[in-house]
Amino acid sequence: MYALVDAVSFYASAEKVFDPSIRNKPVVVLTNNDGCICAVCPIARRLGIPKFEPYFKVKWLLQKHGVVVRSSNYELYADLSERMMNVIARYSDNHHVYSIDESFLHFKNYDGLITDWHKYGHEIRRAIWKETKLPVGVGFGTTSTLAKAANHAAKKLSGYNGVAVIDNAQSGKAILERMDVNEVWGIGRKISQRLKQQEIKTAYQLSTQCPKVIRKQFSVVTERTVNELNGISCLSWGDIREPKREIFSTRSFGQRIVDIHTLQSALATHGAIVAKKVRQQSSLIKKLMIFASSSPHDDNYYKQAMVYKFPVATDNSCDIAKAISLVLADIFVEGVRFYRCGVGAIELESRTFQQPDLFMPDNSNPVLMKCFDNINNRYGQGTVKIGAEGQTETWQMKRHFLSPQYTSNWRDIPKILC
Repeated sequence: MYALVDAVSFYASAEKVFDPSIRNKPVVVLTNNDGCICAVCPIARRLGIPKFEPYFKVKWLLQKHGVVVRSSNYELYADLSERMMNVIARYSDNHHVYSIDESFLHFKNYDGLITDWHKYGHEIRRAIWKETKLPVGVGFGTTSTLAKAANHAAKKLSGYNGVAVIDNAQSGKAILERMDVNEVWGIGRKISQRLKQQEIKTAYQLSTQCPKVIRKQFSVVTERTVNELNGISCLSWGDIREPKREIFSTRSFGQRIVDIHTLQSALATHGAIVAKKVRQQSSLIKKLMIFASSSPHDDNYYKQAMVYKFPVATDNSCDIAKAISLVLADIFVEGVRFYRCGVGAIELESRTFQQPDLFMPDNSNPVLMKCFDNINNRYGQGTVKIGAEGQTETWQMKRHFLSPQYTSNWRDIPKILC
């Protein structure tokens, strides 16, 4: 049996944990630079507040209903996510964190130990609420895809009080018939449109299709989804994940950049982020893309990208900062009000299987980079930085509605007056 535990509107729910005054109020959370709505709590959803709409378009609607608006507080969300995952992990010997607010459990050796999955699901929900004050939905299924479908029912379909179980054909049919095909895990927008053209509109109708025919028409991934909907497990968490072939770090600015030094600082920071991610998967960068642009809504839209090829593949943050400084003059143009920039590793190779060069020694200094990462992991990101990143980050994203970082900043620790 599999289970999926998923927080309800995680970002919005996290905002309510340390602020009881808004627990019974509608809350929405905005994306980077307070651009769009990315999370809507159930109270706000019932008021018709749309998700993924630009904030400026629905500002009047939010004010009309007295909706509490918050900027994305990533530091708080990461800490609460870790706490939630620690609670979930106690309920199974096989735990897989799928995303910041979703976690799979696999009950491999639990035959006969759990006789009532509904009761067990409510036990998990109560423990998470007691220790984190985060509401969650719990779905059980004989495959991971069915567990995902059961979780959908637990949170969004009537008749399920936060917990749903698919352990036989009848319980599966009852849920899958009420699920749109585009809500099935692994079925994207384009595939669902093609399925609906063939009158396959619900998850149950998809489950009745011939897997081999679906594979010919779509892909092996869609075939696997059909098998999983029929109780045939195709997911193995023990499989080795393939390293990413490209790694990017990019973001729009909280305020426009007009000078070359600030642009270099922003690019160097993105370069350091890319370098850290590359080291985490034991890869090396052969080609690096550096780019910056104004806003596409500006009258004279400007965008420039340069590709730098390293003589010897590297994961050293200093090498990346040097590469950025070498191409910066070709990117920066006086008078352009830069709105966005980024750095991307577009060609990677494995450090384990690196082919050394006889005449170009490897100077990436992995021991130094390991020390660099260990210090930042222990004392907080940004404790040690490349000099090009600068000390002030005036270009950082704007978060005008940011709540306190209750669990990660000494100044924001909750105070109790009694």
